[in-house]
Amino acid sequence: MRLTRYTDYSMRVLLYLGSRTDRLCSISEIATAYKISQNHLMKVVSELVREGYVESVRGRSGGVRLAKLTKDINVGMLIRQTEDDLDLVGCGDCIIAPVCGLTSVLDEALTAFFEVLDRYSLADVLARKGSILPLLQLSVDCDSGRGPCT
Repeated sequence: MRLTRYTDYSMRVLLYLGSRTDRLCSISEIATAYKISQNHLMKVVSELVREGYVESVRGRSGGVRLAKLTKDINVGMLIRQTEDDLDLVGCGDCIIAPVCGLTSVLDEALTAFFEVLDRYSLADVLARKGSILPLLQLSVDCDSGRGPCT
């Protein structure tokens, strides 16, 4: 199974915001840190706001932040919400689908996949291998012009 870029970007946004819970962040800042399209991220963040993962603050000094604690954001649930199609194989048009044993095996594999993901929160992912902050070298002045965020 391969997750979509949309899910990838959703996780990246949450990881970024989860590593900076002390302040608001801009979409531009996140896009710069990951070297990805700001336009794509705007759609992703909009959906994360709609789903209740992220809070948006408007205005001159606005930005986005997590709307939940990192321990309350379940990785499996997020992936279920961001993926449109969770079928491993499109068996609907296959002539042997009604009697094929592979369908149940793949369903079992998908269930196991989500059983693992359901055991982890964003907090667990952030703590797994250490701080991501040093790797997200920002070229954005996000601290009132005093240099990159730390």
